[in-house]
Amino acid sequence: MNKQKVNVLNVSFDNLRQEELLAQLNHRIQIQQKTFVVTANPEIVMYANQYPNYMDIIKKADYITPDGIGIVKAARMLKTPIIERVAGYDLMLELLKNADKLNQSIYLLGAKEEVILKTVKKIKTEFPNIKLKGYHNGYFELTDKTLLNQAVEAQADIIFVGLGFPKQEEWIQNYLQHVTKGLAMGVGGSFDAYTGTVKRAPAIFIKMNLEWFYRLLKQPTRFKRMLMIPKFLLAVQKEKRKR
Repeated sequence: MNKQKVNVLNVSFDNLRQEELLAQLNHRIQIQQKTFVVTANPEIVMYANQYPNYMDIIKKADYITPDGIGIVKAARMLKTPIIERVAGYDLMLELLKNADKLNQSIYLLGAKEEVILKTVKKIKTEFPNIKLKGYHNGYFELTDKTLLNQAVEAQADIIFVGLGFPKQEEWIQNYLQHVTKGLAMGVGGSFDAYTGTVKRAPAIFIKMNLEWFYRLLKQPTRFKRMLMIPKFLLAVQKEKRKR
């Protein structure tokens, strides 16, 4: 199926509503088609433009979703609007719901030990029909072949990798070279949000596209990372003038 793409600073985003994207992803899982999903925000786009190796990795993804209102606003500035933001956290929850309905299997990788254990417990409670094939915290070396082999042998229908960029996409690329099926998706800090370890923004903040501001209030240490947003918008303005 041809998918409309929107280019924002050399990164091609899939311009689909969340329900359309989910329908395509669920179909690919059911027919055991290998799938790589990147949920990209402005930080990821800027990092990819700075590091060609990372750009090469995300260009191999089957889907790149606009995870962040900054991407949606940038696309609008460039006169190539994106239909809607598709948050990686929301996507993960919807995939879990569908996996529960269809008795699919999952593997979880990332976060601190106590957080991954809480995630496992919560998934078992909320989604009892999911087959949990294994899990591991996010504290390991990318070159750890024992862990890679465990994940490969699990042959899960879905693997969620919460290591943060660029590590999660680097690991996924390596993982996908050793499997013949399954959807692999980087989910950043979603396990922390899912377990309530880090509170997600209240609905009013999300509705007003101020989720980033809420997170900054709760985690002032993110300030340095937030400085990437104005740099991103300046780069988009420059691209707009070029076009």
